[in-house]
Amino acid sequence: MKIIHNKWIPFGRGMYAINLFGVIFTKQHLSRVDVNHEYIHTLQQRELLFVFFYLFYVVEWMVRVIQTRSLINSYLRISFEREAYENQHQLDYRESRPLFAWRKYL
Repeated sequence: MKIIHNKWIPFGRGMYAINLFGVIFTKQHLSRVDVNHEYIHTLQQRELLFVFFYLFYVVEWMVRVIQTRSLINSYLRISFEREAYENQHQLDYRESRPLFAWRKYL
C-alpha cells in the first residue's frame, strides 16, 4: 500500500486522509492505527473490485443521509466505515479478517 503525503488531497477541512484504489493520500503523518484503518478499506475495495466498492459506498451513504439527516452521522454509519473504525486498533485484524466482513455491519 502506497502513502502519498501532499497538501491538496483530500479536499476540504477536517479530512486528512483518503484511500483511492489502495493508495492513501494524506495531508499529515498517519499513525499505525490510521494506516490500519485505511488498509481495512483497501481490503474492502479489493473484495468489490474497487469500482463496486465506490458505487456501494456512495449508495449506502445516500441512504444513510436520508435516514439520519446528517452528513457526519451518515458517514459514520456506512458499513465500510463501521468495520474500519471498530477494528482499526487491532493491528493484526487484517490477517484474521474474514472475506466480506463489512456485510456484518449493514
